[in-house]
Amino acid sequence: MTRNAGGFEDPSAEVLAAAAAEFGLLASSSRLHLMWALSQGECDVTHLADRVGGTLPAVSQHLAKLKLGGLVHARREGRRHVYYIDDPDVVTIVRVMIGQLAGSSRRATGPVRRLRGLGR
Repeated sequence: MTRNAGGFEDPSAEVLAAAAAEFGLLASSSRLHLMWALSQGECDVTHLADRVGGTLPAVSQHLAKLKLGGLVHARREGRRHVYYIDDPDVVTIVRVMIGQLAGSSRRATGPVRRLRGLGR
Protein backbone atom coordinates (compact mmCIF):
# COMPACT_ATOMS: atom_id res chain seq x y z
CA MET A 1 0.00 0.00 0.00
CA THR A 2 1.15 3.52 -0.71
CA ARG A 3 0.16 6.73 0.99
CA ASN A 4 -1.55 9.43 -1.04
CA ALA A 5 -1.85 13.15 -0.30
CA GLY A 6 -4.89 12.58 1.95
CA GLY A 7 -2.88 10.42 4.33
CA PHE A 8 -4.75 7.21 3.53
CA GLU A 9 -3.04 4.15 2.18
CA ASP A 10 -4.13 2.85 -1.21
CA PRO A 11 -5.56 -0.67 -0.99
CA SER A 12 -3.85 -3.55 -2.76
CA ALA A 13 -5.04 -4.78 -6.15
CA GLU A 14 -6.47 -7.87 -4.45
CA VAL A 15 -8.55 -5.81 -2.01
CA LEU A 16 -9.84 -3.62 -4.84
CA ALA A 17 -10.77 -6.70 -6.90
CA ALA A 18 -12.63 -8.24 -3.96
CA ALA A 19 -14.50 -4.98 -3.30
CA ALA A 20 -15.44 -4.67 -6.99
CA ALA A 21 -16.80 -8.22 -6.96
CA GLU A 22 -18.94 -7.54 -3.89
CA PHE A 23 -20.21 -4.22 -5.24
CA GLY A 24 -20.90 -6.03 -8.52
CA LEU A 25 -23.35 -8.28 -6.69
CA LEU A 26 -25.22 -5.15 -5.59
CA ALA A 27 -25.36 -3.78 -9.15
CA SER A 28 -28.66 -5.61 -9.71
CA SER A 29 -31.67 -3.66 -8.48
CA SER A 30 -33.34 -6.95 -7.56
CA ARG A 31 -30.43 -8.07 -5.39
CA LEU A 32 -30.14 -4.61 -3.87
CA HIS A 33 -33.85 -4.73 -2.99
CA LEU A 34 -33.30 -8.10 -1.31
CA MET A 35 -30.35 -6.69 0.60
CA TRP A 36 -32.48 -3.72 1.68
CA ALA A 37 -35.20 -6.07 2.92
CA LEU A 38 -32.68 -8.23 4.77
CA SER A 39 -31.04 -5.16 6.30
CA GLN A 40 -34.36 -4.72 8.12
CA GLY A 41 -34.21 -8.27 9.54
CA GLU A 42 -34.11 -11.93 8.62
CA CYS A 43 -36.71 -13.41 6.31
CA ASP A 44 -37.55 -16.59 4.41
CA VAL A 45 -37.68 -16.85 0.61
CA THR A 46 -41.47 -16.76 0.35
CA HIS A 47 -41.79 -13.55 2.32
CA LEU A 48 -38.85 -11.98 0.48
CA ALA A 49 -40.44 -12.82 -2.88
CA ASP A 50 -43.71 -11.23 -1.75
CA ARG A 51 -41.92 -8.16 -0.43
CA VAL A 52 -39.80 -7.50 -3.52
CA GLY A 53 -42.41 -8.64 -6.03
CA GLY A 54 -40.31 -11.44 -7.51
CA THR A 55 -40.97 -15.07 -8.31
CA LEU A 56 -39.69 -17.72 -5.92
CA PRO A 57 -37.18 -19.15 -8.43
CA ALA A 58 -35.79 -15.71 -9.31
CA VAL A 59 -35.49 -14.63 -5.68
CA SER A 60 -33.87 -17.97 -4.76
CA GLN A 61 -31.34 -17.51 -7.56
CA HIS A 62 -30.47 -13.98 -6.44
CA LEU A 63 -30.13 -15.14 -2.84
CA ALA A 64 -27.83 -17.98 -3.93
CA LYS A 65 -25.53 -15.45 -5.64
CA LEU A 66 -25.54 -13.18 -2.58
CA LYS A 67 -24.81 -16.18 -0.37
CA LEU A 68 -21.93 -17.33 -2.57
CA GLY A 69 -20.54 -13.81 -2.39
CA GLY A 70 -20.70 -13.92 1.40
CA LEU A 71 -23.13 -11.01 1.68
CA VAL A 72 -25.99 -13.07 3.13
CA HIS A 73 -26.23 -16.26 5.15
CA ALA A 74 -28.99 -18.82 5.61
CA ARG A 75 -30.14 -21.31 8.16
CA ARG A 76 -32.80 -24.00 8.03
CA GLU A 77 -35.90 -23.85 10.16
CA GLY A 78 -37.75 -27.02 9.31
CA ARG A 79 -38.49 -26.79 5.58
CA ARG A 80 -37.78 -23.07 5.37
CA HIS A 81 -34.50 -21.33 4.60
CA VAL A 82 -34.22 -18.14 6.60
CA TYR A 83 -31.82 -15.56 5.14
CA TYR A 84 -30.04 -12.84 7.06
CA ILE A 85 -27.15 -10.42 6.86
CA ASP A 86 -24.62 -11.27 9.52
CA ASP A 87 -22.21 -8.34 8.99
CA PRO A 88 -23.30 -4.99 10.47
CA ASP A 89 -20.95 -3.17 8.06
CA VAL A 90 -22.84 -4.62 5.09
CA VAL A 91 -26.12 -3.47 6.65
CA THR A 92 -24.65 0.01 7.09
CA ILE A 93 -23.43 0.20 3.48
CA VAL A 94 -26.83 -0.83 2.09
CA ARG A 95 -28.74 1.54 4.37
CA VAL A 96 -26.44 4.50 3.63
CA MET A 97 -26.51 3.87 -0.13
CA ILE A 98 -30.30 3.59 -0.30
CA GLY A 99 -30.78 6.41 2.20
CA GLN A 100 -28.62 8.77 0.16
CA LEU A 101 -30.45 7.99 -3.07
CA ALA A 102 -33.85 8.20 -1.39
CA GLY A 103 -32.91 11.60 0.05
CA SER A 104 -31.71 12.75 -3.36
CA SER A 105 -34.94 11.62 -5.01
CA ARG A 106 -36.96 13.76 -2.62
CA ARG A 107 -34.80 16.80 -3.43
CA ALA A 108 -34.36 16.31 -7.19
CA THR A 109 -36.09 13.38 -8.89
CA GLY A 110 -34.44 13.77 -12.31
CA PRO A 111 -31.09 11.98 -11.77
CA VAL A 112 -32.57 9.21 -9.63
CA ARG A 113 -35.23 8.38 -12.20
CA ARG A 114 -32.49 7.93 -14.81
CA LEU A 115 -30.69 5.50 -12.47
CA ARG A 116 -33.70 3.30 -11.78
CA GLY A 117 -33.44 1.42 -15.08
CA LEU A 118 -29.78 0.54 -14.56
CA GLY A 119 -28.55 -2.68 -13.03
CA ARG A 120 -31.40 -4.97 -14.01
